[in-house]
Amino acid sequence: MNRNDDLYLADSSKSVAQFAADFEAVCKKYDFTVNNTDTMDMAKTFSAHGADVTADFDLHMIQVCKPSKASKSLSGNPERSILMPKFVMAFSKDGKTQIRYMSYSAADISEMIDDEVFPAALAETFAKIRSMIDEAK
Repeated sequence: MNRNDDLYLADSSKSVAQFAADFEAVCKKYDFTVNNTDTMDMAKTFSAHGADVTADFDLHMIQVCKPSKASKSLSGNPERSILMPKFVMAFSKDGKTQIRYMSYSAADISEMIDDEVFPAALAETFAKIRSMIDEAK
């Protein structure tokens, strides 16, 4: 893993909630889905489970999926599932919205999954998610 290549860092002048809503709209535009719209706001999710959070805690964990691609991929090789959950993190820090996304290069993926087709296909998806973040921010 190469932190500079694999960890995507961005910021936005939008609120965390507005970025999350705009990102979800961009995802839909490209046939991706956000699987956890009702639970991505971690302050609400933690509170619903009885955990205390500070008033300024503002973190959205946005789970992204492209069901048409994922279903075919996982049917072909369920070992791929370890790399399938994709989360975009958006949180407040230093007065602005920070965005983080962890992805992997085709070489990194090849080291984890013995599969000839998957590394290139997944690397393509990772790049698309980064471009969708850019479009939404």
